[in-house]
Amino acid sequence: MTDTSERPSWPEYFLAITELVGERSTCTRRKVGAILVRDKRIISTGYNGAPTKIRHCLEVGCLREQRNIPSGERHELCRGLHAEQNALIQAALHGVSVKDSTVYCTNMPCSICSKMLINAQVKAIYYKEGYPDELASDMLSEAGVPLIHIGHIGKLAEINIQDTMP
Repeated sequence: MTDTSERPSWPEYFLAITELVGERSTCTRRKVGAILVRDKRIISTGYNGAPTKIRHCLEVGCLREQRNIPSGERHELCRGLHAEQNALIQAALHGVSVKDSTVYCTNMPCSICSKMLINAQVKAIYYKEGYPDELASDMLSEAGVPLIHIGHIGKLAEINIQDTMP
């Protein structure tokens, strides 16, 4: 938003909420939030962190840092779940379909999350920051899921959309 008297756009509004959700993260490397929205209503939220009843990285340290694993590699060597995964799981736990929802993420989804979101039949993904995973953007493009990068709140920095925009 350029003028403080203007209301935020829907993507700006939901991305701001997503950033707040990410503040609940228990990851020592990166705070990531994700929300699923349908008909301008939030249907699920998630942030990155260890599964329920498992000690958080804040308590036991980061396995990835201890083993010097770079970001975007060897996802299986982590105690935590990604924000997008937790948002999908929360929806499933409460019996909420995510089909045709829009995803808002603080970070671009990785290839694992992208595959899950494609199969969940989300219609678009908005994100604030990039992620070093070219396979994710390739698969989303092939599946026809628009991937929309909003670099800063209020500024549509880059749009990576084909003619598939819902």
